Amino acid sequence: MHTQSIDKWQHDHTFEQDKIKSGERKTFIVIGITAATMVVEIVAGILYGSMALLADGLHMGSHATALGVAAVAYVFARRRAKDPSFSFGTGKVNSLAGFSSAVLLAVFALMMGIESADRFFNPVLISFDQAITVSVIGLVVNLACMFILDAKGHTHSNDHHHNHAHHETDHNLRAAYLHVLADALTSLLAIFALLGGKFFDLNWMDPLMGIVGAFMVARWSLGLLRETSGVLLDRQVSSEVSQKVRDAIEAVDDNRVSDLHLWQIGPGIYSVTISIVTQDPQPPDDYKDLIPENLGIMHSTIEIHPCS
Repeated sequence: MHTQSIDKWQHDHTFEQDKIKSGERKTFIVIGITAATMVVEIVAGILYGSMALLADGLHMGSHATALGVAAVAYVFARRRAKDPSFSFGTGKVNSLAGFSSAVLLAVFALMMGIESADRFFNPVLISFDQAITVSVIGLVVNLACMFILDAKGHTHSNDHHHNHAHHETDHNLRAAYLHVLADALTSLLAIFALLGGKFFDLNWMDPLMGIVGAFMVARWSLGLLRETSGVLLDRQVSSEVSQKVRDAIEAVDDNRVSDLHLWQIGPGIYSVTISIVTQDPQPPDDYKDLIPENLGIMHSTIEIHPCS
């Protein structure tokens, strides 16, 4: 059989990963804003002696590093999208970058907690007016970055009327957003602590807010780790979504699904393998046409077992 005779049954595994994503553009814009703000906050935190402000600046540094990881991931996934050595394209690079960013979040949360605890026992003189000014600037910058990165870091699936069991989740953008959110939180806590210290002489609030911020960042980190690790380990999607595929196949003729695996291979991109037992076997494309279109399934493998 000549190669050209099977061309109609062959396809690539790019799945549009070679196109520039909106998240990539947003990430590069925020990197520029973050790099400048990071330097200002770290220097101000050291000069004015505020742990909450220094923690804000340090986390801004982690945020800049994470954004750098996100930017590299976007470029790598796009440029290598057509590389045949990636079985299902480069979609999982997105989740790998998100996982790496979540690890960075956890590390910096630990650093924030340790440094803040140390300030309880080794307090330093705080220049409240200057520290408050820089914290407000940091908060404004973080809120602007959150707006640029577009809040939730994901878009809904194509069908806005189904129950949203599926979301097109850009873990890379989601991770970047969480870093910005963490920065905004530490900026807000720094302002709160500094005001308490200035007007009520509650200097202990500064390291306390650093610990509170560390705890919140750690929680976000663990959530992102769970989400991205599930994709990297090919965890099955929810049973509800799998059941939709099963019901669609078994609703026709005497089809019975004996085995089904449905997993995510990229942002909003899913792959499925289905084993079907039937008395009246049909061409594989007939069964593929039965799969609901609003589930984001871009790659399907059908195995058919005739049963007398």
